[in-house]
Amino acid sequence: MQSQLALFEYDTETRSDISVARSGTFVDNMALPVHRWFRYSAGFAAQWVEQVLADWGIGSNQTVLDPFAGSGTVSVVCDTLGIPSIAVEAHPVVSRILKAKLLWATPPEKVADFATKVLKNGQGRKLQSSGNPPLLERSYDTPALHSLNALKTSWQEIQDKSAESELVWLALTAILRPTSKAGTAQWQYILPNKTKKKVIQPTLAFQQQIETIKADLRWMQAHAHKSMATVIAGDARMFANAGKHAVDAVITSPPYANNYDYADALRFEMTFWGDVNGWGDIHDAVRRYLIVSCSQHSSRERLVLAELLSSDAVAPIHQELSVVVHRLAEVREDHGGKKHYHTMVAAYCRDISLVLRQLRQVCKEGSRMCWVIGDSAPYGIYCPIEKWIAELAMAAGFIHHRFDKLRDRNIKWKNRKHRVPLKEGILWIEG
Repeated sequence: MQSQLALFEYDTETRSDISVARSGTFVDNMALPVHRWFRYSAGFAAQWVEQVLADWGIGSNQTVLDPFAGSGTVSVVCDTLGIPSIAVEAHPVVSRILKAKLLWATPPEKVADFATKVLKNGQGRKLQSSGNPPLLERSYDTPALHSLNALKTSWQEIQDKSAESELVWLALTAILRPTSKAGTAQWQYILPNKTKKKVIQPTLAFQQQIETIKADLRWMQAHAHKSMATVIAGDARMFANAGKHAVDAVITSPPYANNYDYADALRFEMTFWGDVNGWGDIHDAVRRYLIVSCSQHSSRERLVLAELLSSDAVAPIHQELSVVVHRLAEVREDHGGKKHYHTMVAAYCRDISLVLRQLRQVCKEGSRMCWVIGDSAPYGIYCPIEKWIAELAMAAGFIHHRFDKLRDRNIKWKNRKHRVPLKEGILWIEG
């Protein structure tokens, strides 16, 4: 049967097939309906998800789970194919984006009408030009920030928690970066000191985004009948009791233990909407709800290595993990930052183990899992993450695993301190 996603064409350019080797990138999704509503760096290609589901023979009488759902790639694909899905996402803003994407059954006319009301209600507003968070002041020209604040205030005044209201919220959220003069580093970090050449005027960007959403709603409604996704805006380490689940397949990509602060990825958007005032608010607002994958998290929580290693969750890998983290504890003393990589790695393994135990509770016998993962080498100390996750999965009750390498990482070593070759790949788990 021909892929439904493969039928979509963006303007006059036909989208080329995505190989399995590109499973770890979200960029291809920006040419796909609904997926392209918000660019989220942490993710994989939608067509690759579709390919995995087809290879496994997953159909409408089965259920697919993503415990680290991000902006909802797996659930949107499953909706397109008529397959029930469950999405677990702990980041409050990311889970809201995910939920908005699943509102694709909303009539396009309602979205257009609500957007028109927002535009009209925001016209001619005289807002204070001062008092904006410093991050926003540095990232926008004054007229652009004024226009965005007018749209935001207008939306806040008339929003009614309807589906069309949420889709317009997503449209406004999605244009914050294209309308900013600030550069964007890898993994969505904002760089106010670097100015990008191409900036779109906010009102125009908003209207264009609404048109994109309307077009995608029509496409989705022509190819899918209803959303069959369940969203759990919560912690993957303790979601099993959120309802009765019988899962046939898991496709996911957990945070990597590479010191990237996933909580900080959308600080720009959260600052605009008033969820945080600065970097210091990120922990209480987001990070404490996520699994530990960065040193900021472990240091803020004041995690104790001995307590982490005594957890029964890491017992299956205790010996090898202990050697690595104690070595990290020694090496950190020779570095000015003295980052808490030792407790980060130990806590990461504990948290992944807890997630695997939750998965064992909800997965049927004979279920299949696919994890896109990468290894790590903080301070140059190698951590065989894929090996540890596999061993923790077997200890949780799964029965078979295989790792397929996709690509090398950390091989462009110019001006780099650490020269440990890393890799990214797919961990296949069955049982």
